[in-house]
Amino acid sequence: MPRQLGDLEDAVMTRVWQWNRPVTVREVLEDLQQERSIAYTTVMTVMDNLHQKGWVRREVEGRAYRYRAVSTRAAYAAALMNDAWSRSDNQAAALVAFFGMMSPEQRRSLEDAVRVVRGNRADDPADDPADDPAEDRERAGLRGAGSDGDGER
Repeated sequence: MPRQLGDLEDAVMTRVWQWNRPVTVREVLEDLQQERSIAYTTVMTVMDNLHQKGWVRREVEGRAYRYRAVSTRAAYAAALMNDAWSRSDNQAAALVAFFGMMSPEQRRSLEDAVRVVRGNRADDPADDPADDPAEDRERAGLRGAGSDGDGER
């Protein structure tokens, strides 16, 4: 399971995930500099570390690398949640506590996600036959591109 990203790793990966295209150290640096003072070599080291850890892949372009996310932010969040949940000595109680912390909007997202995973099976009484799987995917943040979010792996 992946370990949680550090603050600077998360700031870099947030940009890589949001831009959803190959990015250079310079592009990330310039964006980060809008909110903090940071050196080019620091960003380069963080991006190299992310590459070594398997978070990004890189390709040479001229004299620079272009970096692209290996996975989605949704997959990263899911892996963290799964890791935390699997470490519990009482998984049912952990889920009940987690659900209790959710906002109504988060609970609706969870219900939408469960419908997507179930595939709106007709034999499942919890599913409303009037529900639209495409709408469920959209509300669950999957935008119809399959179960992994945006097709990135």
